[in-house]
Amino acid sequence: MTVKTPAPGELDPIETASRDEIAALQLTRLRATLQRAYDHVPHYRQAFDAKGVHPSDLKQLSDLSKFPFTVKKDLRDNYPFGLFAVPREDVVRLHASSGTTGKPTVVGYTANDISTWADLVARSIRAAGGRRGDMVHVSYGYGLFTGGLGAHYGAERLGCTVIPMSGGQTEKQVQLITDFKPKIIMVTPSYMQVIIEEFVRQGLDPADSSLKIGIFGAEPWTEAMRRDIEAKAGIDAVDIYGLSEVMGPGVACECVESKDGPVIWEDHFYPEIIDPLTGEVLPDGSEGELVFTSLSKEALPIIRYRTRDLTRLLPPTSRAFRRMGKIVGRSDDMLIIRGVNVFPTQIEEIVLQHASLSGQYQILVQRDDKLDQVEVRVELQPAAADLSEAQVQEIAGWLQHRIKTLVGISTRVQVLRPDSIERTLTGKARRVIDSRPR
Repeated sequence: MTVKTPAPGELDPIETASRDEIAALQLTRLRATLQRAYDHVPHYRQAFDAKGVHPSDLKQLSDLSKFPFTVKKDLRDNYPFGLFAVPREDVVRLHASSGTTGKPTVVGYTANDISTWADLVARSIRAAGGRRGDMVHVSYGYGLFTGGLGAHYGAERLGCTVIPMSGGQTEKQVQLITDFKPKIIMVTPSYMQVIIEEFVRQGLDPADSSLKIGIFGAEPWTEAMRRDIEAKAGIDAVDIYGLSEVMGPGVACECVESKDGPVIWEDHFYPEIIDPLTGEVLPDGSEGELVFTSLSKEALPIIRYRTRDLTRLLPPTSRAFRRMGKIVGRSDDMLIIRGVNVFPTQIEEIVLQHASLSGQYQILVQRDDKLDQVEVRVELQPAAADLSEAQVQEIAGWLQHRIKTLVGISTRVQVLRPDSIERTLTGKARRVIDSRPR
């Protein structure tokens, strides 16, 4: 089918197409992507040949399961430009991961890739309730991290007015929100909590600000955190999903009218859910690891990229595309504590159930005498800063009991005064510090 590029603010026709039309478009684009990767990326040619498959073997969408996975190590092993399918001179922009373990993962974009990315972030902002002329306060970090520029270009493509604040300078964040009166903020959910705290510190009610919509991504967050932020800031909190290896923010986004899971823009990304241990493709509705294949990227086509994010594929609701459930954790960030599988989001859900606790927390894991020891550090809300030591210990006991009952592990709990836990400035919160020997 012919895909028409919508004018700023228009609903893209493909969002209301039939599933047959979407599948036909995916098959056409998937065949072209596999051929591009095979012809122009030595890594993929070798990987396909080693698996005994060729792009011509893709007769139907389910045949994609025959092709090899791509993992983050493949990007690092081909550092910096070995996975590019175009000459380096045709790449107009580079982004890279933080590189906290080993070399960073480098991604590149052609001019067409940048335009597609802007289109999809614009589509995401529109789905979240944004419209042409709205003012968008961007607090994602600018630079090699894809969040800031991805949000920026998408908001401009929609016809919005962009405030390119980036992260940090929390007092100034509040000042500009107060003075410029933006309708939309795009930021990590953990840093939104910090901004809310700064409103309160300045004697301002965050619910009285101009903000109506928060588009939050770059880290997993729970329904409890959504409720907490919405109640305090008086906004609709919408989940946007993306990762640099696949594109950046805007791979999927919730629709504000339903807020029932990010809608995957399936005309540009083909999703699968696999068993993280066996690699077997699982049916829709099953929980497993999310895998993406790009359908339109030129510079860096990505084939069956294992995101390590654990979620489910859900049926379409407000759009023709399938949705993804909330990220429940990561297959590689899952903690195994004395034989129990633990995700940080499980702890977060419990922390946010107590009215005196903020959403800031850290989980510290170490091993003493061959036994895992877990300490959970949480922080009081500013309004609860004057609680007595006895009241603080009562909260610690409550949290310790709830974690034991609901998660199944024993913990030591520290309830700290406001601002005791290091704040995120530009990106993802460091929720877990695992000091066990590897």
